[in-house]
Amino acid sequence: MSIDKTSSPRHRAVDAPAAAEGAVTAVDPRLLVREQGFGGYITEFRRKIKAGELGSMPVVIGLIIIWAIFTSLNSRFLSAENFSNISVTMVGTGMIAVGIVFVLLLGEIDLSVGSVSGLASAVFGVLGITHGMNAWLAFIVAILTGAVAGVIHGFFFARIGVPAFAVTLAGLLFWNGLMLQVLGDDGTINLNGNDVVGKLTSYYFTDVAAAYILAIAAVVLFFVMTFTDNRKRARAGMPSRPNSEIVVRTALLAVAAFVVAILFNQYKGLPLAFVLFIVVVVGTDFLLRRTSYGRKVFALGGSVEAARRAGINVTMVRISVFAIAGTFAALGGLFIASKIVAANQGAGSGDLLMNSIAAAVIGGTSLFGGRGRTWNALLGVLVIFSIQAGLNLQGIASPIQYMITGAVLLATVVIDAVTRKTQKSAGRA
Repeated sequence: MSIDKTSSPRHRAVDAPAAAEGAVTAVDPRLLVREQGFGGYITEFRRKIKAGELGSMPVVIGLIIIWAIFTSLNSRFLSAENFSNISVTMVGTGMIAVGIVFVLLLGEIDLSVGSVSGLASAVFGVLGITHGMNAWLAFIVAILTGAVAGVIHGFFFARIGVPAFAVTLAGLLFWNGLMLQVLGDDGTINLNGNDVVGKLTSYYFTDVAAAYILAIAAVVLFFVMTFTDNRKRARAGMPSRPNSEIVVRTALLAVAAFVVAILFNQYKGLPLAFVLFIVVVVGTDFLLRRTSYGRKVFALGGSVEAARRAGINVTMVRISVFAIAGTFAALGGLFIASKIVAANQGAGSGDLLMNSIAAAVIGGTSLFGGRGRTWNALLGVLVIFSIQAGLNLQGIASPIQYMITGAVLLATVVIDAVTRKTQKSAGRA
């Protein structure tokens, strides 16, 4: 005779344990559909502050303050010419910072990106100018050079087990030496301003419609993606935004996008470099947030052991992340070479490395891994180059610029550390 074990009192207690008298059921506030209307925004804002979910809010507020201060000191700061110059000059560093975001998401660091960017520009100069190779082919080889350098870093880190700090520090020296060797005794190769690299930062879409079309495309894309995501969350019974909030957010983005378009059209037009940077940021953001690969990167940043137990190939993901960082370092190096129309021995040196890392961190990417977006690279590099441009207009010397940028970076890291501690206290990290 079979016995139904689930009918025993002991098993009934396990399946449906009785709640203790006076006990309060804890519910994750993220699983509640928030209150609608203005009161809902206030409640949600308070909850995020308590939980340490500040997102990009600190850097956006900081950017507004920086712009307000420098505009009050000099009306030329937000002129069309200055804004256009900032948007083009920042792209090289911004591209490198995008790759840094990937590495920081793992909780690691890549100190070689400056040298890799210089090596890529040297490879393009030697192949495309000295040896007369097709410019597009030399461009591809230069990008692949960065990717290979990243794979080598990833191999020693992920397969051999050498700390990323040591591997990329060695890479910083090795790739810098290789760059000097490639450039040879002359040390400087002047690039052709009319080839693929030369036009990266010198080409502008002069038709006024181009900037407005880009603005319209950005607004429509944002609305469609936000509205679609919201409907999916609502169908799944998850917290979703009211349609009125989506409309307000879209309207704010539209105002910002069209102001930028008007500024561009008041100078030379829409810069190709800025368009390519936006495309890269949108594409990498999609890769990180909407693909299984991106979820694996975040998983490794949260807990390597948990990711390994979940069946993620930790070694391959780590190698691929360093390959991505090397690729974007090479791309950034070509943009910088395009800006000065030359590949020289000073490429990749100076404050490029620190600015690239600082841009990712200032933008909101956590140094502790597992939190960040490639949009952080755009915001961070915009902060750094806005400070530099504003101080240059005031005639303030470079030492003061370094100190101010360092102070901003320290403040950002402090906010990140405090946020992490708050999230742990709230049981969110």
